[in-house]
Amino acid sequence: MSDKIQTENIGKLGFGYMRLPRKGAAFDMEQINKMADAFLESGGTYFDTAYVYEGAEIALRESLVKRHPRKNVQIATKLPLFSAKSLKQLEEYFETSLERLGTDYIDFYLLHSLSAKSSKKAEELGAWEYVAKLKEKGLIRHVGFSLHAPPDDLEEILSKHPEAEFVQLQINYHDWDNPDINARRLYEIARKYNKPIIVMEPLLAGLLASNTSPIANHLRSANPNASIASWALRFVAQLDGVFVTLSGMSSLAQMTDNIAIYADINPLSKEEQLVIDKAVEIINSAQRIACTDCRYCVADCPSNINIPFLIEIYNNYLIHNTSTNLSHSYKWATMNTGKAGDCTACRACEDRCPQKIEIVDTLSKISALLEANR
Repeated sequence: MSDKIQTENIGKLGFGYMRLPRKGAAFDMEQINKMADAFLESGGTYFDTAYVYEGAEIALRESLVKRHPRKNVQIATKLPLFSAKSLKQLEEYFETSLERLGTDYIDFYLLHSLSAKSSKKAEELGAWEYVAKLKEKGLIRHVGFSLHAPPDDLEEILSKHPEAEFVQLQINYHDWDNPDINARRLYEIARKYNKPIIVMEPLLAGLLASNTSPIANHLRSANPNASIASWALRFVAQLDGVFVTLSGMSSLAQMTDNIAIYADINPLSKEEQLVIDKAVEIINSAQRIACTDCRYCVADCPSNINIPFLIEIYNNYLIHNTSTNLSHSYKWATMNTGKAGDCTACRACEDRCPQKIEIVDTLSKISALLEANR
């Protein structure tokens, strides 16, 4: 593979190993194998996973590396900085990823979920120098990072680290002008620095592909022959500088639909863009809990529950009328903090809430929705 990222792959679909199908608690390897085979047969090559996606690197090895020639695929995984306390730990993470993946090199290696704060930690640990040495040794081909942070953070990181060859950003039509995400501005900054872009969450964790969403009928009326997902995938595929769009497909049916979309993908017309603009209006006008993320509620919570984050997840359920993939978001949201079901109903949070949200009742509903096995 060339040392330069192949930008002729603009708009290509990537297979994200983040929301793989399961049979009970275990991965459904038979279906995952079929998905990997179908993806490769369609011309796809880019497979994305991460050290912290529980079991996913091993699943990639079993479904892909053991069953197909390594030279035919591009593997991306990520170096976690969340819990790392030393350079030695970073080295251990990388070696573990190689072992799990069953490969002796990684095509795209990302510093995982950078922000201005975690980038400083990366600098203190020597992470940038470490990945540069890995590249010199041929153990990785390309170095970049993913980001879940404001545009100013992206600007700071790219200005300090021109060695980053690409950036992975959350971009979708809902978040394009969403002030909480500012996807348009993130995209513009990446283009300013001439960095190739990998798009993550083009379907907003599947919410923009839901057939039960209030936007579904609106999109179907505009084009009865187009899948709900196709609108979102076409929106990001048309953006200059996007060389891979990751889709965290969790069934063979989703894989088949995504492949069909990309087999004949083309930019949105002006009329179709207006359809999407209206879809965003519908989403933004949907009923939701009026949390402003002021975070007054968390100060005295005896169970250390990240209440605004859980309400955000629950709002996605209310807005899109589906719990699809929300359990994954919920798992991340409660990894280091209390679950909704840990609420003791002390109501200290409600006393502090300026919006007078019935938080205890809301947490009970969240627990019932997302903690079925509690």
